[in-house]
Amino acid sequence: MELDGRVVLVTGGTRGVGAGIARAFLRAGARVAVCARRPPDAPVGAAGRTAEFHPVDLREPTAVRDFFHDFAERYGRLDTLVNNAGGTPYRLLDDEEGGIERHARVLALNLTAPLTVSLAAHPLLRAAHGAIVMIGSVSGTRPSPGTAAYGAAKAGLENLARSMAVEWAPEVRVNTLVLGMVETELSHLHYGDAAGIAAVGRTVPLGRLAAPDEIGEAAVFLASDRAAYVSGASLLVHGGGERPAFLDAATANVPSVNVPTAATVTADAANADVSTAATVNVTVTTADKES
Repeated sequence: MELDGRVVLVTGGTRGVGAGIARAFLRAGARVAVCARRPPDAPVGAAGRTAEFHPVDLREPTAVRDFFHDFAERYGRLDTLVNNAGGTPYRLLDDEEGGIERHARVLALNLTAPLTVSLAAHPLLRAAHGAIVMIGSVSGTRPSPGTAAYGAAKAGLENLARSMAVEWAPEVRVNTLVLGMVETELSHLHYGDAAGIAAVGRTVPLGRLAAPDEIGEAAVFLASDRAAYVSGASLLVHGGGERPAFLDAATANVPSVNVPTAATVTADAANADVSTAATVNVTVTTADKES
């Protein structure tokens, strides 16, 4: 297989996007290690193979250094590091609960930790002429109300990757996957119930949220020899992006388009039959508009 004999580490690879990335590398033939503070509810596996779990708190520099010392003894090499661990709850900047300390923890997990891990992994990656894949977010490229610290961290992560790509070339390639919305076991915390997730998905040009394994396939590409001349790049994996909100608010240049019957503005989302093949001619309005 494409990555036979290579060793891959996916931080935060025990669930959600990280587990999808780990599964994709397993399918590509790599030996995959995942790390997180807590073990997965079930082993992460694919293609009859299982990722190896290691506990570590990536926010603790001493723990990270010790982890990579043990990693080198156990695996002997590291070909690809995927800095995936991260995330944030919804919290407005002036939310008094927790204050600045909570925002600082978001920055530490999403920016400082990937830097700490990359520095500790660098000797192994340099020896293998390996690759780093940062998991970024569209939140770092646009306003991110309610997750401002997360957006700031992801913007910093993308810039960090570009600087690393220059400083560590030619031995180590560094790239960023800039993710849009991905459906995981935690999607309900941001988008609500199944109807809410589906409605949010319809705001994406491709009509749905990404699956974690689709993110994994993009990560495999950046780690593979097919991307041998790709470094310092940011690959958007967002289903076409976000429709600008002003287009739905404007009263000029409103097109008339064919859409599925279930998507009409009068449809009851709870009873809509999204598989209906019939179409009707309607005027686009603010239905399912992005916020």
